[in-house]
Amino acid sequence: MAVSGSWQRAARGAGLLSPDGRSAPTIFAEMSALAARTGAINLGQGFPDEDGPAEVLEAAVEAIRAGVNQYPPGIGMPDLRLAVAEHQARFYGIRLDPDREILITAGATEAIAASLLALLDPGDEVVTFEPFYDAYGGLIALGNGVHITVPLTGADFLPDPDALRAAVTDRTRVILVNSPHNPTGSVLPLETLELIVELAHRHDAIIVTDEVYEHLTFGVGHIPIASLPGARERTVSISSGGKTFNTTGWKIGWISAPAELITAILAVKQFLTYVNGAPFQPAIATGLRLGDDYFTGIAGDLRSKRDVLSAGLRSAGFEVAESHGTYFVVADAAPLGFTDAVDFCRQLPELAGVVAIPLSAFCRGEYAASAASLVRFAFCKRVDVLERAAAQLAGLRQRSTTR
Repeated sequence: MAVSGSWQRAARGAGLLSPDGRSAPTIFAEMSALAARTGAINLGQGFPDEDGPAEVLEAAVEAIRAGVNQYPPGIGMPDLRLAVAEHQARFYGIRLDPDREILITAGATEAIAASLLALLDPGDEVVTFEPFYDAYGGLIALGNGVHITVPLTGADFLPDPDALRAAVTDRTRVILVNSPHNPTGSVLPLETLELIVELAHRHDAIIVTDEVYEHLTFGVGHIPIASLPGARERTVSISSGGKTFNTTGWKIGWISAPAELITAILAVKQFLTYVNGAPFQPAIATGLRLGDDYFTGIAGDLRSKRDVLSAGLRSAGFEVAESHGTYFVVADAAPLGFTDAVDFCRQLPELAGVVAIPLSAFCRGEYAASAASLVRFAFCKRVDVLERAAAQLAGLRQRSTTR
């Protein structure tokens, strides 16, 4: 069966298909398979190895036992929409109508997909920062959009304001912002967020934000763009419960946006998953209503894990960037004599019994070349696992002296 030529061209450009039209395997699948085959510690994929809070898990069990096992409303269960509205008001002072301005989705990735498919016409430009979460390129291609990137540079992985100004033009339909940022662990400062709002107004663009790590920051606060003056009326804010409550497999996400944008996105979303996760929706509502000590506690716990792994990487001889948020830290393998992170990650299970992801998997073109020796490690694991990984990585320094 022939695949449409326009889709093939877009998919190949986004790396979804190989030149012969076959599905292109990702480095993520390759590294996870390598971890399974070798028994190496998997610090490549960003999923926790500990369950979330007992109250949230029990709420899901109770919902199943109570018969909450059929299709929920298309827009999401009323109590979860109310809990999202309460959360936005409690943490950010954003007031929302839960019946018109909130949509429950199958995780943040579906939320981004539905938003881009609803907002893009063929040829519209979408600006993202680079490196970018790998799904962005594929989803922009699905919407027949044009992907424009702004590099994150320096030790803090932040964009140059002039580069951002140059990237956003009258052809820009969407500015897609991920902060806290996967894969670099950077958190965009207020002045960058304000510039994004200014440019969106100047060029009549919509801002779509991916804020799934909103509660996982270290020493800096997360600022939702929708909370800034002049931003809310043109911002689609996206988050999910997976990262905050260690329930990545539940795939419960949400969108908050002006009612007319929610209506447009729902028109697409209903033909993607339709609905999902009935018993998990009340459970995530329970999570969103947990006390402040829970939210500060998860950030503090993850910060400690970041410090364990970062210290281990430095002891092993890596140059390590400071992570200000997310599950991830970026390390440079060049001081150990490895200039090709892809090759290094393929050798790492044998060298140290650890799996990681090359940063170039989140890049393209010139940026991929500049990030050639950079590696992303995930620290969302038990402390004893991170300590064991750090001990195994320590052997790399000795090996590097004999290369």
